Amino acid sequence: MSEHQRSAHDHPHDGAKLTFEAKVLTVSDSVDAGTRADEGGPAVSALLADAGFLIVERRVCADGPESVALSLSNMAYNFWGLIVTTGGTGFGPRDMTPEGTVRILDRRAYGLSEAMRAAHPNGRLSRIVAGTRGHALIINTPGSPNGAVEMLEAIVDVLPHALSLMAGVETPHPRT
Repeated sequence: MSEHQRSAHDHPHDGAKLTFEAKVLTVSDSVDAGTRADEGGPAVSALLADAGFLIVERRVCADGPESVALSLSNMAYNFWGLIVTTGGTGFGPRDMTPEGTVRILDRRAYGLSEAMRAAHPNGRLSRIVAGTRGHALIINTPGSPNGAVEMLEAIVDVLPHALSLMAGVETPHPRT
């Protein structure tokens, strides 16, 4: 937890607004090899920054369950916040981001991935997962910048509440 988060967490009744940190992992063989520009990572980062998250790390790894699991484990270690992956969630032979993610999750968050898939008709083709590892909330998004943004927009409004609950901060439940 960063100093600002600790301050807000330690004094939840002083009116301080809790600011959450976020990390973004782009999963792509071609981006990792430097043969294609990363478009998904910047799109996800921009949406999160616009929603008030502080982006503290952006990383790229190759496709595959081992590389995803290792990257996510490293990113989640001693981290209190949100980690969003982009890429590797489709039906291609190297699309194994969900498999790597599930390997390291402590708990699944089925409602988040279901809401994301429902945001667009092509969501039915997505294998995204969401869940927690320690104090980190991990969410997969597609590699398509538009798809990643659309799916993340479907849940970004509830993410601060989820992260507050994970941090033990009592907050009012969001109203619909």
